[in-house]
Amino acid sequence: MTNEICEITCIHEEQVTNSKERLKNTNSKDLSSLFKILSDENRFKILHALAYEDQLCVCDVANIIGATMANTSHHLQSLKKLGVVDSKKIGKLVYYFSSDDRIVELINLGKQLEKGDSYE
Repeated sequence: MTNEICEITCIHEEQVTNSKERLKNTNSKDLSSLFKILSDENRFKILHALAYEDQLCVCDVANIIGATMANTSHHLQSLKKLGVVDSKKIGKLVYYFSSDDRIVELINLGKQLEKGDSYE
C-alpha cells in the first residue's frame, strides 16, 4: 500500500500569503451572512420584490411569497437586522423597502449567472 498522505505543507507560499492578506481585509462573517440570507428562497423573493417596488406592506409581501404574515414578518425582520431593508409605519400598516440599491445589482448578477450570461 502506498502512502497517501501529503508530505508537503505548502506548495505556493506566495499565493497562500496573498490570499490570507486579502481575507484579512474582508469581513467574511458578515459577507457569508448576507449570502446565507439570500440562500433562503422566501427571503430572496422578498428582496426581489422590494428591489423593483418602492415599498410594500407586510401583507403584500406575504401574498407575493405565499407565506403567512407571521412567517413573512420574521423574514423581513431578519433582512432589516442585516441592513438590506428598512421599514416605516403608517397608521396600522408597516411598509418595507430596500435600503441598499446594490441588492438590485446583486440580484441582477445572480440572474445573469443563472442564465449562463457572462459578467460583462
